[in-house]
Amino acid sequence: MPRVSEEYLERRRRQIVEAARRCFIRKGVHATSMQDIFAESGLSAGAVYRYFKSKNELIEAITGQVISDLHLYLEELVTHEPLLPLDEVVVRMTRRIQARSADDGFVRLAPQAWALAMYEPELRVYIQDNLTGLRRHWITYARRCAENGLLAQGADAESTGKALFGLLPGFLLQCLITEDAEPEEIAAGVRALARTALIDPVVPTGT
Repeated sequence: MPRVSEEYLERRRRQIVEAARRCFIRKGVHATSMQDIFAESGLSAGAVYRYFKSKNELIEAITGQVISDLHLYLEELVTHEPLLPLDEVVVRMTRRIQARSADDGFVRLAPQAWALAMYEPELRVYIQDNLTGLRRHWITYARRCAENGLLAQGADAESTGKALFGLLPGFLLQCLITEDAEPEEIAAGVRALARTALIDPVVPTGT
């Protein structure tokens, strides 16, 4: 029997993940059964189970796509040279979330995965690891702000990073539920709340 190529295996895996994503968006994660995914993918149960042993594994795969996309983009923003002002980081990141949560965008599945993680221990660990990874980027950004004298003296970078991280889930929920929030509004709110120095980096004296 000819050996199956890695390219073929990856293509089949993507086929299953995309089928699951479409089902989850159309019916909701909780209401989607593995039988729905078999039908949507056009594959047999055996073919699907060869790649994914359960619906939770498919949720993890899709969540991984969501986090990976946001992780790489946020990492780019917070490590940018020169240091980007806070409102610029916020508006770029919220635009990314808005684009990825529209119509059949995969980010719109994130709140459903968070809800399931409350009751599924294995899924909880996976999502917890991914979310804390995203949060670390905000903590890195807060530390950079502190190093540049843009945080109040004695401010804790970790606490600041955790507070900034909280902006993203809040914005996503407004995109999906209230449908009345825009990236520019969030950035304007940040400008109103933050210290002026955090928005407009101060040029060090003598330069």
